[in-house]
Amino acid sequence: MDLSNLTLVLRAALSHAPEERKAAEASLEQLQYTQQHLVRLLQIIVDGSCDMAVRQVASIHFKNFVSKAWSPIDPDETRKIPEGDKSMVRENILGFVTQLPPLLRAQLGESIKTLILADYPEQWPSLLHWVTHNMESQDQIFGALYVLRILSRKYEFKSEEERIPLYQIVEECFPRLLNIFSTLVQIANPPIEVADLIKLICKIFWSSIYLEIPKQLFEPNIFNAWIVLFLNLLERPVPLEGQPSDPDARKAWGWWKVKKWITHILNRLYSRFADMKVHKPESKAFAQMFQKDGALLAIGTLCDRLKQTDPYKAELERMLVQHVFPEFSSHVGHLRAKAAWVAGQYAHITFSDQDNFRKAMHCVISGLRDPELPVRVDSVFALRSFVEACKDLDEIRPILPQLLDEFFKLMGEVENEDLVFTLETIVDRFGEEMAPYALGLCQSLAAAFWRCMASSEADDEIEDSGALAAVGCLRALSTILESISSLPHLFIQIEPTLLPILRRMLTSDGQDVYEEVLEIVSYLTFYSPTISLDMWSLWPLMMEALNDWAIDFFENILVPLDNYISRGTEHFVSCKDPDYQQSLWKGLSSVMTDQNMEDSDIVPAPKLIEVFFQNCKGQVDHWVEPYLRLTIDRLRRAEKPYLKSLLVQVIANVFYYNPSFTLAMLHKLGVATEIFNLWFVMLQQVKKSGKRVNFKREHDKKVCCLGLTSLIGLPANHIPAEALERIFKATLELLVAYKEQVAESKRQNDAADDDVDEFDADEEENEEDEDDGEMGVDDEDQDEVNSLNIQKLVQARGFQLHDEDDDDDDSDDDFSDDEELQTPIDEVDPFIFFVGTIQAVQASDPARFQSLMQTLDFHYQALANGVAQHAEERKVEIEKEKLEKANAQ
Repeated sequence: MDLSNLTLVLRAALSHAPEERKAAEASLEQLQYTQQHLVRLLQIIVDGSCDMAVRQVASIHFKNFVSKAWSPIDPDETRKIPEGDKSMVRENILGFVTQLPPLLRAQLGESIKTLILADYPEQWPSLLHWVTHNMESQDQIFGALYVLRILSRKYEFKSEEERIPLYQIVEECFPRLLNIFSTLVQIANPPIEVADLIKLICKIFWSSIYLEIPKQLFEPNIFNAWIVLFLNLLERPVPLEGQPSDPDARKAWGWWKVKKWITHILNRLYSRFADMKVHKPESKAFAQMFQKDGALLAIGTLCDRLKQTDPYKAELERMLVQHVFPEFSSHVGHLRAKAAWVAGQYAHITFSDQDNFRKAMHCVISGLRDPELPVRVDSVFALRSFVEACKDLDEIRPILPQLLDEFFKLMGEVENEDLVFTLETIVDRFGEEMAPYALGLCQSLAAAFWRCMASSEADDEIEDSGALAAVGCLRALSTILESISSLPHLFIQIEPTLLPILRRMLTSDGQDVYEEVLEIVSYLTFYSPTISLDMWSLWPLMMEALNDWAIDFFENILVPLDNYISRGTEHFVSCKDPDYQQSLWKGLSSVMTDQNMEDSDIVPAPKLIEVFFQNCKGQVDHWVEPYLRLTIDRLRRAEKPYLKSLLVQVIANVFYYNPSFTLAMLHKLGVATEIFNLWFVMLQQVKKSGKRVNFKREHDKKVCCLGLTSLIGLPANHIPAEALERIFKATLELLVAYKEQVAESKRQNDAADDDVDEFDADEEENEEDEDDGEMGVDDEDQDEVNSLNIQKLVQARGFQLHDEDDDDDDSDDDFSDDEELQTPIDEVDPFIFFVGTIQAVQASDPARFQSLMQTLDFHYQALANGVAQHAEERKVEIEKEKLEKANAQ
């Protein structure tokens, strides 16, 4: 295809008409491997007279195709780019780098990266000559440095043997590169373009020395020349002209980027290569300056071993007092920082003198106000350990407001995950006492989160702490929300601060933090007095993600969706724009009909259908048939007992929702006999151990009881006598099993409470034997409690995560209930409901009732009497519980 026709196809790919756009894309797909296709695309990209939108489409198509086909993963791939095209692209692509606007240059740069990674040096030996030649040209210097950056980065993480081509690059390019660097540094009043060139040089140097300093650079005069230029730029004030007034915008400004990269380089040289200096006699003095720092580092690093080893563990407190405490007042900043870090490493030891623990902690707290930023950061890291180890929070409580002020200031200065983790620990320890500060903390964490995201997006080439700190901010926000869960009014105040984060991160932009974001949505929808319309606006985002890329997060999405349906039922049912019911159906039907989905992948789907029918009782009759069809279709393909149980429970829930309508629907579909036979078989299946294979939880049994009992109440023309007998007996057996499981759970909980009481008593005894003023606690006595907030919320909603091994027939681990399970059927006692239904049958159709009773043998009569008796007991217990609750209020 010639250039003009190819241009027309590319323009059609931008069409708003789906048919035209798809046709263009199909045409491009067919042309990919044809002769001269890549070359013509490159011609269009660099044609300045061509429409920019078309050039951009061409650049994207060029980049994607080169990435896929230049060096195919499968060596046997028959479709290949013609070698002649490859050669022509290699000969011409480099010269266009400087000619293109940044938007197109970025796409072309990715393609050059692919070419270099695949072809250099074997298939592209002339590349290095092109770089050295163009480094001499004023017009092509940016292109030369741009390509040299890609070349050097190829070898950044390579082993010694694989780095040999890099040494040739350094040999041929770095003398000229140093001259260019020196010339740029000496320019008076340099424009911002100079900063871009210097940044490229810094990145080239960084990649070249990342693992090992090439021998060509290790000659003292050459190495010193580089370092002098780096230090010159680092110490030089940045130009005022053009500098953004916004502090956040400055981070992305060229001259501050230069300083950042120089700092990276110097830190890398010191942290990785400083040990080599010790072997040189002339550098001994330099090394001795850091002996104390090294000693503190060694002591801190060996803390776990020293705390467990005689005779060291007995001397640790004295070591801290004699050798670490004095360094808190050192005139050298890095020693103050190291002292704080070491103190934090040993915060959990048992202090014989409470004043030593108190002194160490207050020194660390004072370090938060140190003039040197590294000292403040290491003090934050250490403070976390002291907060964890502190038995008497009264030591911190009086200064908590001031402490949080320092945190707010520090969060505005740095993006550090340890800062967030320490804040999280403080919130966790003080709980509801953080309520007065909750809004301010959330606002500061939200601001810190946006800064971390901006930093991470601005430069993704350095593995800094920005991304980790962003995750930490979200975790800390969840911890705050958990700590104020008993104060719903605060959620109304905090919600506007968090909504922008939620709206952004519930899209594909938030894939790396999706669990943390969903956790926050779960808290806001569960504990807020009502779910606001702003929060409802998040529903479409979650469903869109679920339908597109977020199936791995289905268990996490389940929790907030349940909150929306159960706590905002009226809005969920009545709102038609957007139509939440239709949205839910689209998502669930897509998942459950997907033939590629494993049983374990779709577990949340039947749970959501249960939520739907339990909460919307009597309001969604038109959804009974669609969901029944969907459930029955998936039930026929299900293999794992757990999923089968959940799917049958959907049918039980729909029976409870409307028994006559549901039964009629099953008959209409011609599956009533099939479903009941399967259900009764599943009720009888047991493991080798005698435990049930299906319906293991109390909740499962209760749902089945309510569904079956609802059928018993239907008129005789709906349920034949034989079917009624079968349902009646199955329900009796299930109620007895449910009663036994509830009783066993109560016994276990009572036993656990007794164990806790005994443990507390032992603790009090032990504390009386110890020094009353002891502040620290030993690591072995300190339980590391990792707050799994989302799991708590999942359990609170009754969606305990399922262990697939639970299906193993040899396993004795039953799928357990959580006592905080909250559903609309909580207020329905299955025994009272069953007895009430039977009494209604007796009153409305005495003959039918009498016939049913006569079919029962002695065993089932005894079960029926026991259930009736237990129903009366439950009535008394429920009345008693209501009375106690009323008195408590």
